[in-house]
Amino acid sequence: MPIDPARAVAAEPRSADISWDHKDVQLYHLGLGAGTPATDPDELRYTLESRLHVLPSFATVAGAGKGIAGGLTGPGLDIDLTSVLHGGQTVRVHRPLPPVGTATSSTRVAAVHDKGKAAVLVLRTEAADADGPLWTNESQIFVRGEGGFGGERGPSTRTEPPARDPDKTVDQHVREDQALLYRLSGDFNPLHADPQFAARAGFDRPILHGLCSYGMTLKAVVDTLLGGDVARVRSYTARFAGVVFPGETLRIRMWSAGSGGRVQVAVTAVERDGAPVLADTVVEHT
Repeated sequence: MPIDPARAVAAEPRSADISWDHKDVQLYHLGLGAGTPATDPDELRYTLESRLHVLPSFATVAGAGKGIAGGLTGPGLDIDLTSVLHGGQTVRVHRPLPPVGTATSSTRVAAVHDKGKAAVLVLRTEAADADGPLWTNESQIFVRGEGGFGGERGPSTRTEPPARDPDKTVDQHVREDQALLYRLSGDFNPLHADPQFAARAGFDRPILHGLCSYGMTLKAVVDTLLGGDVARVRSYTARFAGVVFPGETLRIRMWSAGSGGRVQVAVTAVERDGAPVLADTVVEHT
Protein backbone atom coordinates (compact mmCIF):
# COMPACT_ATOMS: atom_id res chain seq x y z
CA MET A 1 0.00 0.00 0.00
CA PRO A 2 1.53 3.36 -0.99
CA ILE A 3 0.47 4.93 2.35
CA ASP A 4 1.40 3.28 5.65
CA PRO A 5 -0.57 5.42 8.15
CA ALA A 6 1.19 4.26 11.30
CA ARG A 7 4.65 4.73 9.81
CA ALA A 8 3.75 8.12 8.33
CA VAL A 9 2.42 9.51 11.62
CA ALA A 10 5.34 8.10 13.62
CA ALA A 11 7.98 9.60 11.30
CA GLU A 12 10.21 12.39 12.53
CA PRO A 13 9.24 15.90 11.36
CA ARG A 14 10.95 17.16 8.22
CA SER A 15 12.67 20.49 8.79
CA ALA A 16 13.79 23.18 6.37
CA ASP A 17 15.30 26.61 6.70
CA ILE A 18 13.23 29.18 4.84
CA SER A 19 13.62 32.88 4.14
CA TRP A 20 11.71 35.66 2.41
CA ASP A 21 11.99 39.36 1.77
CA HIS A 22 9.69 42.19 0.77
CA LYS A 23 9.80 41.17 -2.91
CA ASP A 24 8.35 37.74 -2.06
CA VAL A 25 5.57 39.36 -0.04
CA GLN A 26 4.81 41.92 -2.76
CA LEU A 27 4.73 39.23 -5.45
CA TYR A 28 2.34 37.15 -3.34
CA HIS A 29 0.02 40.10 -2.79
CA LEU A 30 0.07 40.98 -6.50
CA GLY A 31 -0.79 37.35 -7.26
CA LEU A 32 -3.92 37.82 -5.15
CA GLY A 33 -4.95 40.85 -7.19
CA ALA A 34 -3.65 43.55 -4.85
CA GLY A 35 -2.62 46.90 -6.31
CA THR A 36 -5.83 48.01 -8.01
CA PRO A 37 -6.10 51.00 -8.07
CA ALA A 38 -2.33 51.24 -8.03
CA THR A 39 -2.22 54.53 -6.09
CA ASP A 40 -4.92 53.67 -3.56
CA PRO A 41 -3.37 54.09 -0.08
CA ASP A 42 -5.14 50.95 1.11
CA GLU A 43 -3.61 48.92 -1.72
CA LEU A 44 -0.15 50.43 -1.21
CA ARG A 45 -0.05 48.64 2.14
CA TYR A 46 0.24 45.45 0.10
CA THR A 47 2.53 46.64 -2.68
CA LEU A 48 4.92 49.37 -1.44
CA GLU A 49 7.90 48.23 0.60
CA SER A 50 8.03 51.40 2.72
CA ARG A 51 4.58 50.70 4.20
CA LEU A 52 4.29 46.95 3.66
CA HIS A 53 2.24 44.69 5.90
CA VAL A 54 1.84 40.94 5.38
CA LEU A 55 -1.37 38.98 4.96
CA PRO A 56 -1.23 35.97 7.30
CA SER A 57 -2.04 33.66 4.37
CA PHE A 58 1.48 34.42 3.10
CA ALA A 59 2.47 31.62 5.49
CA THR A 60 1.18 29.13 2.88
CA VAL A 61 3.85 30.19 0.35
CA ALA A 62 6.73 31.42 2.52
CA GLY A 63 9.84 29.55 1.46
CA ALA A 64 8.06 28.59 -1.79
CA GLY A 65 5.59 26.39 0.08
CA LYS A 66 8.15 23.82 1.21
CA GLY A 67 5.92 22.68 4.06
CA ILE A 68 3.17 21.12 1.94
CA ALA A 69 5.50 19.79 -0.75
CA GLY A 70 7.90 18.31 1.80
CA GLY A 71 5.09 16.69 3.73
CA LEU A 72 4.04 14.53 0.78
CA THR A 73 7.29 12.58 0.81
CA GLY A 74 8.91 10.59 3.56
CA PRO A 75 8.48 7.34 5.51
CA GLY A 76 5.17 5.61 4.91
CA LEU A 77 4.31 7.73 1.88
CA ASP A 78 4.60 6.73 -1.77
CA ILE A 79 2.07 9.00 -3.45
CA ASP A 80 1.15 9.56 -7.09
CA LEU A 81 0.81 13.34 -7.20
CA THR A 82 -1.86 13.12 -9.92
CA SER A 83 -4.15 11.59 -7.27
CA VAL A 84 -3.70 14.45 -4.81
CA LEU A 85 -6.32 17.13 -4.06
CA HIS A 86 -5.95 19.98 -1.57
CA GLY A 87 -9.07 19.66 0.56
CA GLY A 88 -8.70 22.35 3.18
CA GLN A 89 -6.31 24.79 4.81
CA THR A 90 -5.90 26.43 8.21
CA VAL A 91 -3.36 29.08 9.15
CA ARG A 92 -2.83 30.16 12.75
CA VAL A 93 -0.52 33.10 13.31
CA HIS A 94 1.20 33.64 16.64
CA ARG A 95 2.23 37.21 15.87
CA PRO A 96 2.27 39.52 12.84
CA LEU A 97 4.47 38.19 10.04
CA PRO A 98 7.51 40.34 9.21
CA PRO A 99 8.03 41.45 5.58
CA VAL A 100 11.64 40.17 5.76
CA GLY A 101 12.54 37.08 7.71
CA THR A 102 14.19 33.71 8.14
CA ALA A 103 12.68 30.77 9.98
CA THR A 104 12.86 27.05 10.51
CA SER A 105 9.86 25.16 9.17
CA SER A 106 9.00 21.74 10.59
CA THR A 107 6.39 19.51 8.89
CA ARG A 108 4.91 16.22 10.00
CA VAL A 109 1.94 14.01 9.19
CA ALA A 110 -0.35 14.71 12.13
CA ALA A 111 -3.02 12.18 11.10
CA VAL A 112 -4.21 9.92 8.28
CA HIS A 113 -7.98 9.58 7.94
CA ASP A 114 -9.85 6.91 6.01
CA LYS A 115 -12.63 8.37 3.88
CA GLY A 116 -13.36 5.13 2.03
CA LYS A 117 -12.36 6.00 -1.53
CA ALA A 118 -9.62 8.36 -0.39
CA ALA A 119 -7.12 8.83 2.41
CA VAL A 120 -6.75 12.28 3.95
CA LEU A 121 -3.33 13.36 5.14
CA VAL A 122 -3.30 16.08 7.77
CA LEU A 123 0.00 17.88 7.33
CA ARG A 124 1.02 20.21 10.15
CA THR A 125 3.78 22.75 9.58
CA GLU A 126 5.16 24.96 12.33
CA ALA A 127 7.51 27.84 11.67
CA ALA A 128 9.60 29.74 14.19
CA ASP A 129 12.36 32.33 14.06
CA ALA A 130 14.83 33.59 16.65
CA ASP A 131 12.00 35.36 18.50
CA GLY A 132 9.77 32.30 18.77
CA PRO A 133 6.79 30.74 16.97
CA LEU A 134 5.47 32.52 13.87
CA TRP A 135 2.71 30.34 12.42
CA THR A 136 1.13 26.90 12.29
CA ASN A 137 -0.27 25.61 9.00
CA GLU A 138 -2.56 22.62 8.73
CA SER A 139 -3.29 21.21 5.28
CA GLN A 140 -5.82 18.50 4.50
CA ILE A 141 -4.64 16.54 1.47
CA PHE A 142 -6.97 14.04 -0.21
CA VAL A 143 -5.21 11.11 -1.88
CA ARG A 144 -7.70 9.42 -4.18
CA GLY A 145 -7.76 5.65 -4.22
CA GLU A 146 -5.87 5.26 -0.94
CA GLY A 147 -8.78 4.84 1.50
CA GLY A 148 -10.38 1.66 2.74
CA PHE A 149 -7.57 0.66 5.09
CA GLY A 150 -9.84 0.53 8.16
CA GLY A 151 -8.74 3.74 9.83
CA GLU A 152 -10.76 6.45 11.56
CA ARG A 153 -12.78 8.74 9.27
CA GLY A 154 -11.70 11.79 11.23
CA PRO A 155 -13.76 14.89 12.06
CA SER A 156 -16.38 16.22 9.65
CA THR A 157 -17.04 19.81 10.65
CA ARG A 158 -19.49 21.93 8.69
CA THR A 159 -20.00 25.64 9.33
CA GLU A 160 -23.27 26.86 7.84
CA PRO A 161 -23.57 30.62 7.17
CA PRO A 162 -26.11 32.48 9.31
CA ALA A 163 -29.69 32.55 8.02
CA ARG A 164 -29.60 36.27 7.26
CA ASP A 165 -28.18 38.63 4.68
CA PRO A 166 -24.38 38.96 4.80
CA ASP A 167 -22.85 41.97 6.49
CA LYS A 168 -20.55 42.53 3.52
CA THR A 169 -20.38 41.20 -0.02
CA VAL A 170 -17.37 41.71 -2.28
CA ASP A 171 -17.26 40.70 -5.94
CA GLN A 172 -13.63 40.13 -6.84
CA HIS A 173 -12.64 39.65 -10.48
CA VAL A 174 -9.96 37.05 -11.21
CA ARG A 175 -7.67 38.34 -13.96
CA GLU A 176 -6.97 36.14 -16.97
CA ASP A 177 -3.28 36.09 -16.06
CA GLN A 178 -3.72 35.70 -12.32
CA ALA A 179 -2.74 32.03 -12.07
CA LEU A 180 0.37 32.74 -14.14
CA LEU A 181 1.40 35.43 -11.67
CA TYR A 182 0.40 33.56 -8.52
CA ARG A 183 2.40 30.45 -9.49
CA LEU A 184 5.61 32.51 -9.26
CA SER A 185 5.20 32.30 -5.48
CA GLY A 186 6.17 28.62 -5.67
CA ASP A 187 3.36 26.37 -6.93
CA PHE A 188 4.40 25.50 -10.48
CA ASN A 189 1.86 22.73 -11.00
CA PRO A 190 1.15 22.87 -14.78
CA LEU A 191 -2.55 22.38 -14.03
CA HIS A 192 -2.65 26.15 -13.48
CA ALA A 193 -0.88 27.17 -16.68
CA ASP A 194 -0.74 24.44 -19.35
CA PRO A 195 -4.01 23.88 -21.29
CA GLN A 196 -2.93 20.41 -22.45
CA PHE A 197 -2.10 19.30 -18.90
CA ALA A 198 -5.40 20.75 -17.64
CA ALA A 199 -7.27 18.79 -20.34
CA ARG A 200 -5.64 15.55 -19.19
CA ALA A 201 -6.87 16.36 -15.68
CA GLY A 202 -10.43 16.80 -16.99
CA PHE A 203 -10.65 20.59 -17.29
CA ASP A 204 -11.23 22.52 -20.48
CA ARG A 205 -8.67 25.14 -19.42
CA PRO A 206 -6.22 25.77 -16.55
CA ILE A 207 -7.72 26.47 -13.13
CA LEU A 208 -6.76 28.95 -10.44
CA HIS A 209 -4.79 27.74 -7.43
CA GLY A 210 -7.06 27.02 -4.49
CA LEU A 211 -4.66 28.86 -2.22
CA CYS A 212 -4.98 31.92 -4.45
CA SER A 213 -8.76 32.00 -3.87
CA TYR A 214 -7.95 31.42 -0.19
CA GLY A 215 -5.66 34.45 -0.03
CA MET A 216 -8.02 36.65 -2.06
CA THR A 217 -10.79 35.86 0.41
CA LEU A 218 -8.72 36.74 3.47
CA LYS A 219 -7.72 40.05 1.87
CA ALA A 220 -11.40 40.87 1.31
CA VAL A 221 -12.22 40.14 4.97
CA VAL A 222 -9.28 42.21 6.24
CA ASP A 223 -10.09 45.14 3.96
CA THR A 224 -13.82 45.28 4.71
CA LEU A 225 -14.44 44.03 8.25
CA LEU A 226 -11.06 44.33 9.99
CA GLY A 227 -10.21 47.90 9.03
CA GLY A 228 -7.29 46.83 6.86
CA ASP A 229 -5.38 45.60 9.93
CA VAL A 230 -3.72 42.25 9.17
CA ALA A 231 -2.47 42.03 12.77
CA ARG A 232 -6.03 41.38 13.96
CA VAL A 233 -6.16 37.96 12.24
CA ARG A 234 -5.55 35.05 14.60
CA SER A 235 -6.59 32.08 12.47
CA TYR A 236 -8.16 31.37 9.10
CA THR A 237 -9.65 28.09 7.93
CA ALA A 238 -11.44 27.06 4.73
CA ARG A 239 -12.52 23.98 2.82
CA PHE A 240 -11.89 23.95 -0.94
CA ALA A 241 -15.35 23.20 -2.34
CA GLY A 242 -14.85 23.84 -6.07
CA VAL A 243 -12.58 25.19 -8.78
CA VAL A 244 -12.15 28.72 -10.15
CA PHE A 245 -11.22 29.59 -13.73
CA PRO A 246 -9.19 32.73 -14.49
CA GLY A 247 -11.50 35.42 -15.82
CA GLU A 248 -14.32 34.54 -13.42
CA THR A 249 -15.63 36.59 -10.52
CA LEU A 250 -15.57 35.49 -6.89
CA ARG A 251 -18.54 36.53 -4.79
CA ILE A 252 -17.29 36.74 -1.20
CA ARG A 253 -20.07 36.97 1.38
CA MET A 254 -19.17 37.74 5.00
CA TRP A 255 -21.06 37.49 8.29
CA SER A 256 -19.53 39.11 11.35
CA ALA A 257 -20.17 37.79 14.86
CA GLY A 258 -19.85 41.36 16.13
CA SER A 259 -17.73 41.44 19.28
CA GLY A 260 -17.23 37.68 19.11
CA GLY A 261 -14.06 37.90 17.05
CA ARG A 262 -15.33 35.63 14.28
CA VAL A 263 -16.24 36.13 10.63
CA GLN A 264 -17.95 33.40 8.62
CA VAL A 265 -17.44 33.46 4.85
CA ALA A 266 -18.91 31.76 1.79
CA VAL A 267 -17.27 32.11 -1.64
CA THR A 268 -18.95 31.27 -4.94
CA ALA A 269 -18.29 31.69 -8.68
CA VAL A 270 -20.68 34.32 -10.09
CA GLU A 271 -20.57 33.19 -13.73
CA ARG A 272 -21.44 29.58 -12.88
CA ASP A 273 -24.67 30.31 -11.03
CA GLY A 274 -23.05 30.54 -7.63
CA ALA A 275 -21.02 27.32 -7.79
CA PRO A 276 -19.24 26.87 -4.44
CA VAL A 277 -15.55 27.75 -4.21
CA LEU A 278 -14.76 27.98 -0.47
CA ALA A 279 -17.01 26.57 2.25
CA ASP A 280 -16.80 26.12 6.04
CA THR A 281 -14.70 29.27 6.06
CA VAL A 282 -13.97 31.14 9.29
CA VAL A 283 -11.63 34.01 10.20
CA GLU A 284 -10.99 34.42 13.92
CA HIS A 285 -9.68 37.81 14.99
CA THR A 286 -9.15 40.23 17.85
